[in-house]
Amino acid sequence: MSAIKKMVKLRIWRGDAKDGALQDVEVEANEGEVVLDIIHRVQATQMSDLAVRWNCKAGKCGSCSMEINGKPRLACMTRMNMFEEGETITVTPLRAFPVIRDLVTDVSFNYKKAMEIPAFEGPKDLKPGEYRMQQVDVERSQEFRKCIECFLCQDTCHVIRDHEENKKSFAGPRFFIRIAELDMHPLDTLRNRKQTAQTEHGLGMCNITKCCTEVCPEHIRITDNAIIPMKERVVDVKYDPIRWLGSKISKREGIV
Repeated sequence: MSAIKKMVKLRIWRGDAKDGALQDVEVEANEGEVVLDIIHRVQATQMSDLAVRWNCKAGKCGSCSMEINGKPRLACMTRMNMFEEGETITVTPLRAFPVIRDLVTDVSFNYKKAMEIPAFEGPKDLKPGEYRMQQVDVERSQEFRKCIECFLCQDTCHVIRDHEENKKSFAGPRFFIRIAELDMHPLDTLRNRKQTAQTEHGLGMCNITKCCTEVCPEHIRITDNAIIPMKERVVDVKYDPIRWLGSKISKREGIV
């Protein structure tokens, strides 16, 4: 039995950082295809110079991030059968980052933020290979290591998306889960990560709307399992009167 074919309407953003517009196109779609398949067909038949970033086509590299009908998604994981018959599918680049050309954006902001976070530092008296930790500690942060760095969470976060001026002082949800992962690591010796998340990476600017969690293709509970617990630990350290008094006494007596 031959595959079911139909014609679908797309509205694709074409242009660069200086100028651009949405362009309508009609193309064939086959049963079982995803949006990335359709974009490739548009490239092959009508727009040979259409720029789109992709790699694995399996939802694991994070390359084909874009906005589909206004929502940040992976094109390779967005199935065509989720759209209504006759619906026009609008495909645009990630709004939070500068456009290079067509559907390709400059996400170097994220790599700069990654470099601002100090790497894991193990105990000085142990060599690599000698580290030991309980399975419960491994499982505690395992979820955060599923991140594929598609940056959909960064794109949908309104602190970045709607306020360009915040980028200098705000790391964003992808890097809050990185900080949380390191903060939860029992062998990491940089024990001030929760404080630096607040003072250097803008944790306090997040108002936990959970929009980042909603778009995560790996279903990481970014807000509930990383950001909120870290905010709570910051409050414990910064505002608990007993801890505050203890830290002042310790500093006065030269204990810390």
